[in-house]
Amino acid sequence: MGSQLSLDESVRVVIVGGGYAGIAAANQLKSSGIPFILVDMKDAFHHNVAALRASVESGFAKKTFISYQDTFKECFKQGKVAAINLQTQHVVLESNEELHFSHLIIATGSKGPFPGKFNEVSSKESAIQHYEDLVKEIQKAKHVVVVGGGSAGVEMAAEVKTDYPDKEVTLIHSKVALADVELQPSVRRNVKEILLKKGVKLVLGQRVTNLDQLTLNVAQEEINLYLDKNSEVVTTNLVLNCTGIKINSTCYIEAFVNEFLQVKGHNNIYAVGDCVHLKEPKMAYNAGNHAGVAATNILHSLIGKPLKTYKPGSVTMLLSMGRNDGVGQINGCHVGRVLVTMSKSRNVFVSKSWKDMGQKMPQ
Repeated sequence: MGSQLSLDESVRVVIVGGGYAGIAAANQLKSSGIPFILVDMKDAFHHNVAALRASVESGFAKKTFISYQDTFKECFKQGKVAAINLQTQHVVLESNEELHFSHLIIATGSKGPFPGKFNEVSSKESAIQHYEDLVKEIQKAKHVVVVGGGSAGVEMAAEVKTDYPDKEVTLIHSKVALADVELQPSVRRNVKEILLKKGVKLVLGQRVTNLDQLTLNVAQEEINLYLDKNSEVVTTNLVLNCTGIKINSTCYIEAFVNEFLQVKGHNNIYAVGDCVHLKEPKMAYNAGNHAGVAATNILHSLIGKPLKTYKPGSVTMLLSMGRNDGVGQINGCHVGRVLVTMSKSRNVFVSKSWKDMGQKMPQ
């Protein structure tokens, strides 16, 4: 298709954000022969579905970062976006460099606490070292507390307890039910049963009141956590924060999208992935679907074809937890002791991402 597509020289798509949505859009534009540039503050794609495994196993983190430069060559630019000038159609980087666009795909994703997310201006080597350092801290701690009982929290607790069964692991969650609300109640109950079977202590329906005063991810002799609903003090050696994600909107003003995933009022600007406010879970699978619609619509707008609509929809949810309880796998590759995916099969999106990036999945 690329050899048959004749475009005006002014056509260039800028993709802001190199997460699952960003790389999916980049790959589709590349295959369609549409000029683009992908911008991210890191120099490597982070396969964060496997991030929590990398937190407990030395050497695993290097399998979860893939160089953008190796994959996209001159179509990648490392930098942090400071602003988007809609009048002049420029993306402005913190370095003051300006990137002109004819079309824009906003894929800034979400941000959250390390180790579930890694949202720093960093090199691949530095990012990997962050995970290697955390592995050592977990190894030193006798008692590990995980704060937050969503998908990341339950997986983190299971990861630690599976690799280090002799360690005391406590999960503190502000709600009574574990995991994400999009999961069926029976699945959420199953999560609780598996964690208890593994020996994870659960403190549910309570918040940690002094979390912002604690040093996270560093093993210490004694760390005291105070709860909001009773006088119990939880004493531990290491605290891992796995509380909820937040939309990363630092470089733009939040806006609604229409059924074509265009930012309302701008037919050449699309928003995809976690930064889009849609009634569906923030999952890599959905982000890939958004990217496919946006990239297709850019192509269609250039060749005069009707635009494709996106309709949020529910698909089968799978959850697998624990090495001995059905390890989460994608094409036979372990990705975590708890895997929650919005796909009809385990290899729909994540294995596609790694294949598209020209790399193998982590073993």
